[in-house]
Amino acid sequence: MKLAVLEPGHFHAALLQKKMYPAIDPRVHVYAQEGPELRDYLQKIDAYNARQEGPTRWQSITYTGADCVERLISEKAAEVVVIAGNNRHKTEQLRRAVAAGMHVLADKPMVIDAAGFAALEDAFALAHRNKVLLYDIMTERHEITTLLQKEFSTIRSVFGELVQGSAQQPAVTKESVHHFSKLVSGTPIRRPAWFFDVAQQGEGLVDITTHLVDLVQWECFPEQIIDYRRDVRIVSARRWPTELTAAQFERVTGLASYPAFLRKDMLANGNLQVFANGEINYVLRGVHAKVSVIWNFAAPEGTGDTHYSIMRGTHANLVIRQGAAEDYQPVLYIEAPESSDSATLTRALQHALPQVQAKYPGVTLKHSPDGWQVVVPARYHVGHEAHFGQVADQFLGYVQRGAMPEWEVPNMLAKYYTTTTALTAARESRSARP
Repeated sequence: MKLAVLEPGHFHAALLQKKMYPAIDPRVHVYAQEGPELRDYLQKIDAYNARQEGPTRWQSITYTGADCVERLISEKAAEVVVIAGNNRHKTEQLRRAVAAGMHVLADKPMVIDAAGFAALEDAFALAHRNKVLLYDIMTERHEITTLLQKEFSTIRSVFGELVQGSAQQPAVTKESVHHFSKLVSGTPIRRPAWFFDVAQQGEGLVDITTHLVDLVQWECFPEQIIDYRRDVRIVSARRWPTELTAAQFERVTGLASYPAFLRKDMLANGNLQVFANGEINYVLRGVHAKVSVIWNFAAPEGTGDTHYSIMRGTHANLVIRQGAAEDYQPVLYIEAPESSDSATLTRALQHALPQVQAKYPGVTLKHSPDGWQVVVPARYHVGHEAHFGQVADQFLGYVQRGAMPEWEVPNMLAKYYTTTTALTAARESRSARP
């Protein structure tokens, strides 16, 4: 199959090409406007081709021009197109691509507000009529501690049943901490200025929370169809900004001043406020869930983006922590709730471990202060960047088979309904972080 890449404004586009795919022609058609975003993408591809260990063999056939979307559609030089750029234009771009009969692998989020959600529904309907697939890049499904959290949650003798929880103590909580300044493929990230404009990138409530809402659905109701019309209810949502100095903005964008479209977000002290943070409390099929995302400028030395997650069961809590005690690496713990017996949990784990090891050889358990720690061999910790290739492999398999699992499309719609409805609620309530 032939691959096209449209307006690769986000570095995720390049990460999809960090490896080769047997089903994909190494000649890739790139359609973009000339500028630093395109140059950064091409530099990353060249670096992957030139590396000593496992070099790639991509050949970029690049068209530059303001009419790059029209050229992609008219040339139809590829069966599969990757869309990973400015989110304000993404929904319309992916709609036009599937209307033209191309499969689309899109970076998240595919939509950033309630108005765009209706257009996304139309895009999925078009894809169905044209017998092409539309899919978003959910890398976090491939992170090993999340996979094991899901695995243990399916073992009733260990986990019991997922509790319903409450708004005060949700059954499922997921929190993600991200940073504007970090390394990608070993080099400091260069972000486009529009990344800091929520009218173009989207607020935190509709960006990173896409991953978190996806994981709640994927873990709590695996392979089940979720209907957003009856299964999702927003309880509350709030948003708050991260404040960046002009020097910090210059450090990650290379720009000595704010462009005109960001002046609306400037504060009196010359800093920039970006509504990148948010929290959603909602009910999914009777289960209370909370997801939140926090953006800081840079992580302390030796740390990075972090993830916290808990699934509460009647027999055990499954907790992913990634703090100082874990050396800032994700670690899964299995802990007995106060109302449960730790000795009973221990016996259940001893019986269940061989079942887990059959699927994940080498995984073991060791005592932790509050229960058990799941010990994972290093070979499973492939890193976030490698997850992009895993998503692409899965998507290409769907394309070759001509279909995705029947729950994927309705659950994508449920996910984006949750994030965009929460954004509307947060804006209307003018809620902020205490």
